[in-house]
Amino acid sequence: MIARLRKMPVVSPLFTAAVLVCLVGESVAAANPDGKSIYVRQCASCHGASGEGNTDHYEAALVGDDSLGELTELIADTMPEEDPDACVGDDAAAVAQYIYDSFYSPAAQLRNRPARQQLSRLTANQLQQSLADLYQHFYGSADRQERGGLSASYFDDDRYNKKKRILERVDPIIDFDFGREPPIEGVNADKFYITWEGALSVEHTGRYEIVLETSCSAKLHFGHYDHVLIDNHVQSEGKTEFRRTLQLIGGRLYPISLWFIQRKRKTELPPARVSLRWVTPGGVECVIPPENLIPRGTVSTFALQTKLPPDDRTYGYDRGTSVDRQWDDAVTRAAFEFGDAAARDLWPHFRRRNKSLSDDNRERLRAFLNQLVGIAFRAPIDDTTRAVYIDRQLEAEPDDAQAIRRVCLLTLKSPRFLYPSLDAGAPVTQRVANRLSMILHDSLPSKKWLLDEIKRDRMSGDPKKAEARIREVASRMLEDPRLHGKAMALFYRWLEIDPAEEIVKDKRFEGFDGELVGQLHRSLQRKLAEVFWSESSDYRQLFTDNRVWTNQRLASFYGSTWELDGDAKPHDLARSVEDGHRGGVLTHPLLMSDLSYHDTTSPIHRGVFLIRHVLGRTLRPPNEAFTPFNPELHPSLTTRERVQLQTGETKCQVCHDKINGIGFALENYDAAGRYRLKEREKPIDATGYYVTRTGDRAEFSSAAELAGFLADNEDAHRAFIERVFEFFVRQPINAFGTDTSDKLLSQFRASDYNMRKLIQEIAVLVAMRELQQEDDESEST
Repeated sequence: MIARLRKMPVVSPLFTAAVLVCLVGESVAAANPDGKSIYVRQCASCHGASGEGNTDHYEAALVGDDSLGELTELIADTMPEEDPDACVGDDAAAVAQYIYDSFYSPAAQLRNRPARQQLSRLTANQLQQSLADLYQHFYGSADRQERGGLSASYFDDDRYNKKKRILERVDPIIDFDFGREPPIEGVNADKFYITWEGALSVEHTGRYEIVLETSCSAKLHFGHYDHVLIDNHVQSEGKTEFRRTLQLIGGRLYPISLWFIQRKRKTELPPARVSLRWVTPGGVECVIPPENLIPRGTVSTFALQTKLPPDDRTYGYDRGTSVDRQWDDAVTRAAFEFGDAAARDLWPHFRRRNKSLSDDNRERLRAFLNQLVGIAFRAPIDDTTRAVYIDRQLEAEPDDAQAIRRVCLLTLKSPRFLYPSLDAGAPVTQRVANRLSMILHDSLPSKKWLLDEIKRDRMSGDPKKAEARIREVASRMLEDPRLHGKAMALFYRWLEIDPAEEIVKDKRFEGFDGELVGQLHRSLQRKLAEVFWSESSDYRQLFTDNRVWTNQRLASFYGSTWELDGDAKPHDLARSVEDGHRGGVLTHPLLMSDLSYHDTTSPIHRGVFLIRHVLGRTLRPPNEAFTPFNPELHPSLTTRERVQLQTGETKCQVCHDKINGIGFALENYDAAGRYRLKEREKPIDATGYYVTRTGDRAEFSSAAELAGFLADNEDAHRAFIERVFEFFVRQPINAFGTDTSDKLLSQFRASDYNMRKLIQEIAVLVAMRELQQEDDESEST
């Protein structure tokens, strides 16, 4: 063009300048193409003008966390799908920059999808926990206790006789076959009495079947020392096994008492045997192990038996958002069930303990109901509330039990109970206590010491003093057994393990059965609890501490490295020796077998789990259903080779480059979680890699190296913080400020990655907002 211009006979200076400007502009545009224009021209028809998706092509919105380099490579290799060569080089880089700035960057995600706190009702677990604490408030506190069995008393008589008590001890399990011999020395074989007392602790919420096998007279009390769950006191002829199914709540302690009696008879005595067993959610029948038995008793408690509908989990944590007929009916049934328990248990107990209150004008009953409604509403009740919820109900119903049921129904169906955040009118210390209780225990303030804290108003006023006191209160609440249940639920959700889910393997994995899976749950739960409740509570030890809890059953299946380190009885769990091949919880057989098919490993499932749950990264759903190749179609290929063959196409590598790269690092663990060096007579290739959010590439040659990488990786730290926050608070983390994640990460590092301190800081952060709102309201007035 310049050559042609030179041949023109007349050229004005102005025209020449204009042409030069155009030429320079064209060259700059060619070197720096407009990413938005390219997106509108080549991408918007499939992905939507604003990245919202298109039902005819890509329903999912343009959301992700790929780095700019990953986006550029992805677009250059695969987009547009009908002509991948149409957008390469500078064009691909330009449109990648536009997509990153508009949809993918952290700032874009906050701009496009601003996080907001939602008004939420109680979730199913929060409803169960709140009712249990409302009930338990009238009996006292349940504290964390050492586990290891039940307290036993052996009597040389067929009834309780203090003078005939021969021995007191702790029995780790209840599984005895005394035959026709004395149970202990000094006791007659034909006439004796044994009591086992203490508490039962459960790890997970769900349906439990309690099984008592006894050849003699026996009575099992459960949940309340006046409640008989199984009664064979008048011995049933020929019947020796008794079963009861109960809904129990994870983290709670249930008082338990078993009386076992051999009575002298004129006829031949039956052999004396007794066994206390259970079936856990999704498990098989087994003797209740020592780690679920507590020698000291605990206060009476309440376990709601009404079946509640499942909550929304689409955001990765339970949310109480839906309100429909099914949920409303369930709450009504729950209110009726609690009303019966209040009339049957709580009111008689309150009457006995408050004899100084007069029964004139039902003063004692009014005091009882005033306390019940106040705890349920998480705030002292005023005269208007008292008139509606108590006085009118007493006027309408002369029968005390029926009046109590009416008050419970009205109270527990009230939004003031069902929506915990509807407490704006409560004093600030009360609101702070409400937030702490809901975050840490999924419940309401009910313990006397915390109610005294509220009454003394010690968590308000000067922000620095209030924050220090809030932190002290939260620290004390962290020692509660209810936190153990919530923490265990967090870990299982983080590891994507459903405690009630059955894990089945091909017959060639001989010995992998329901009993073994139950032992694996015991092993994993013990490991998680050990790390979480240790002094350091170090998150990194979940990946780097290679000791496992094992027993003879596990050692016989998983080999020499799982043998017990020391003497242990068959019902015990003991530590095995250190194993350099392990990657802490990451390579625990329960997780490895859960992330596998019934006959082969699944690097894809394992990779997706690591990317999404451990590293907190985003993966788009596959464009089409994925069915793995049948191993028998490629008998000479290892699992790694088969997956590489199936996912080798460019369009598959968009996601599988991430998934496979990290999932392959776990290939040393077979479908049952056993360590292996070969597959199909070929050496296992467990090399892998991961590209961080910043574009750095990390490589590892084994699961142990991968575990060490995850222990120290910032992506994993942020993902864990976000999961803990949203699991405990039930709200998106960014709704509490776009810098919340950064603040918690800084505190997490400063505490040497202490998980309990992280939970404490989350609770304090949320609770302090109540003080800040109070200050804002004061300034505005």
